[in-house]
Amino acid sequence: MHYTINNLLSVNNEIEKKSNNKTNIIAVSKTFPIEKIMPLIEHGHEHFGENKVQEAVEKWSNLKKNFANIKLHLVGKLQTNKVKYVVDLFDYIHSVDNIKLAMKISNEQKKFNKKPKIFIQINIGNEIQKTGINKNELRNFYNSCIELGLDVIGTMCLPPDDGKSELYFSEMKKLNDNLNLKEISMGMSADYLNAIKHGSTFIRIGSKIFGPRS
Repeated sequence: MHYTINNLLSVNNEIEKKSNNKTNIIAVSKTFPIEKIMPLIEHGHEHFGENKVQEAVEKWSNLKKNFANIKLHLVGKLQTNKVKYVVDLFDYIHSVDNIKLAMKISNEQKKFNKKPKIFIQINIGNEIQKTGINKNELRNFYNSCIELGLDVIGTMCLPPDDGKSELYFSEMKKLNDNLNLKEISMGMSADYLNAIKHGSTFIRIGSKIFGPRS
């Protein structure tokens, strides 16, 4: 069995021990070539994440035609000039964080007659260097996204790297529940067990599955 499949099964076993909820593992395959990804696809894994649009278009356009079950997630920052490629290729967008971007997605999804599932990115630690909606502006932004016809299914965060991830994940769960949203995207290779403890339904796992990036 390929090592990536073993790693995926190991993560899945850890999740099952810690949570009774349904948790989707997004295998974040950015920078990894197709030959590293194929064993997971052939194993039947469905959710994959990329953060660079051009790389994703080159890697996944044909793969998605050949494997209709694949769900592709954009987990990186999205610039408005790349939205047309994203709406066409991706099934989920995890990084909607401003009204200009929301409007662009709204326009493009009408052209393609396709609605990607949207996560609103929250800057949960109010970090200057990170993007994301301020939590105090969340409800107004959410309402604007709904008015624009976006299919908002949940929220997403990249918490500060200060060893207090559980505090941020707990706050994210409350914010998500306040909007009656069912999905929440939080937790990566270093902190996903803390994330699922606080209700994460999508975790973004890269190195824990694929190994270190060169």
